[in-house]
Amino acid sequence: MSDEKSSTFAGEIRYLAHEEARPGQLEMIHDCLNALHSGGHHLAAAPTGIGKTAAALAAAVDAARFANGPRTIFFLTSRQSQHKIVIDTVRRINARRPTQEKVRLVDMVGQASMCVQPFAKESPPLFSLLCNQARSSRSCKPYLTQAPGLRQRILSDPLHVEELVQMAQTHSEHGVPTLTCPWKAAREAVSSADIFVGDYNHLFVDAVREASLNAMEVDLSDIILIVDEAHNLPDRIRMGMERRFTPTVVRNAVIDLEEYTERLIESAASLGTDGLALQSSLASWALDVMKVCRGRIADLFRDLLNEPAEFEERRVNVERLRNIFLASCDEVEGKVGQQQLQAEQIHTVESPGEGLDRLKILRDVLLDVEIKVDADEENPNIDIDAHRIGHLLEDMLRFGQGTALVYVHDAKGKEGRITSHLLDPGLVSGPVLKKCAGSILMSGTLYPPKMYADLLGIGQQKTTSRQYNSPFASQRRPIIVAKDVTTRYQDRTYENTQRIRAHIQALCDSSPGHVAVFTPSYSMLNEYIGEGQFHGVVVRMEDRTWSKQDVDQLLDVLEDAKQAGRRILLAGVFGGRLSEGIDYHNGLLDAVACIGIPNPPPSIHQKALRTYIEERFGRVNAWRYASTQPAINSILQAMGRPIRSIADRALVLLLDKRNTDRTYIECYPKDIRMNTTTEPETTKSFARRFFARVHRQSEGSS
Repeated sequence: MSDEKSSTFAGEIRYLAHEEARPGQLEMIHDCLNALHSGGHHLAAAPTGIGKTAAALAAAVDAARFANGPRTIFFLTSRQSQHKIVIDTVRRINARRPTQEKVRLVDMVGQASMCVQPFAKESPPLFSLLCNQARSSRSCKPYLTQAPGLRQRILSDPLHVEELVQMAQTHSEHGVPTLTCPWKAAREAVSSADIFVGDYNHLFVDAVREASLNAMEVDLSDIILIVDEAHNLPDRIRMGMERRFTPTVVRNAVIDLEEYTERLIESAASLGTDGLALQSSLASWALDVMKVCRGRIADLFRDLLNEPAEFEERRVNVERLRNIFLASCDEVEGKVGQQQLQAEQIHTVESPGEGLDRLKILRDVLLDVEIKVDADEENPNIDIDAHRIGHLLEDMLRFGQGTALVYVHDAKGKEGRITSHLLDPGLVSGPVLKKCAGSILMSGTLYPPKMYADLLGIGQQKTTSRQYNSPFASQRRPIIVAKDVTTRYQDRTYENTQRIRAHIQALCDSSPGHVAVFTPSYSMLNEYIGEGQFHGVVVRMEDRTWSKQDVDQLLDVLEDAKQAGRRILLAGVFGGRLSEGIDYHNGLLDAVACIGIPNPPPSIHQKALRTYIEERFGRVNAWRYASTQPAINSILQAMGRPIRSIADRALVLLLDKRNTDRTYIECYPKDIRMNTTTEPETTKSFARRFFARVHRQSEGSS
């Protein structure tokens, strides 16, 4: 930081989007600034209503502009719906400072969503192939078109990505219509911006990070990072690192490699360069290895089906898979000796280190494979399975020496499949967070913050955390727990199901508007909600195939029904599209019911995760970090759906008596207070009294 002190510490909050700080907001700004000025990290458990987006931006912009060197703020989210909040907040900051230098912002989403080419509507894998081919062959005119005027417009005033895409199609340079690639224009503008808004992938997927930062001309050490909804980050990293393969994937990888090798050999023969000769030689060696490997993998899958199963799954040791690839290398090299294999790079060895060097070469060849796709071809084979095996080897080389990588076989599908799981997201996020210039990780359910510091690999050095009090008085969001129901497996009787439904009906009968209900799974959604079970409301059930557009349309349906006096029972699953990252604005929901506790089902992966966490963070944290805390945080996310502004009020009904057990109650924030009900009539009476006494602030006196 420069010798000149930030004006925030002098009492003025220079970059706040509001006239005055809300309760808790001022404290969060100061906590974030203290962390950023020391190059550290602040984890903020900031409930809805505190204004965490405005607080984080106020601190980050102030810290960036008073830093000694260049700083770019990366505001990363897990959902596109969060982008609009960031852009609108920055617009308010600029509006409050009309005579000062504007805060410049670039908003980006995925390439397909920003593409102006006809093939943008293709499936994601096909789009990716066609886009890469068009750029590498220099046949994409919008991508080749230079539009400095559009870049200046991006930086002159914050644009929503939809506005940028539309502008790119109508933009003119010196009066000449200039169709340009908005994704490229946005990426090139980042180096001159104060804030970049994008997805987690931009920093937490290695290949994306390297490509993005290089094109943006931004160094990781110059980035101030804000991670929104940071409770999602550990699972997003884990899911992003999952790899799945079958014998068919290995067979297809051989076919991909065969096509690639043939093209390299033809090019080497016609051009005669040493580089191409070496490249084609390595590809030929890799092809021979993968042909042998194909048979060995098929044998492995057959053997696994005859081995004992736990949870209908089998754990596959990393060494067992690694040895298949190494043995395939040995067999090929034993057959062909040293001819044209560049003996100094590829040879049969006893040393594990040198053996792994061969796997690195095999990985590199597989990841370099390219295939040709014709945009007019019907049902093209668009998956490059060689890349799947390349990524499998990459993870094996990177994480396979420890206990954080687990392979699980199940018998699903015609052949069965093997899935890899990275148990420790901190192995990916830790190096990124430690190298950046400072970070703010925030969420309404980042609880307890220490757990997330552990899981994300930040450590305690230069790390601060705080749970901020909710600005909502407990009387505006009372919580009642039904003590006469549960979804514990051994207690799932017909009578229990009927009592759960009766509690929901009581809540619907007593609520003046829409009610949301969430369950741990789609099967339980059908079991407890179903169609036509409830009177006085129309049931709208979430479907696992819903898109962002479906959810946006649903919000319009809720608004229209509210205006018409019709009531909807909205039913979804914890962690689904309806329970996280969606803004039920203007009091669209009056109440929410949470059925059960979404503990992960027993599996080899879950068992391995608990064991790993126990080894890393102690036995006392094993169940909490792996199961109970993520489950309660999913409930907390769902509970927060009706409360989107300080004017809102809502009733929360928890339909599982286990919520008050010691195992789970300690996972709730300390300021949570729970009332109890023992029958649907009590639920109905409680709800009627609440809605008669407490109104939305715009509706009347509260």
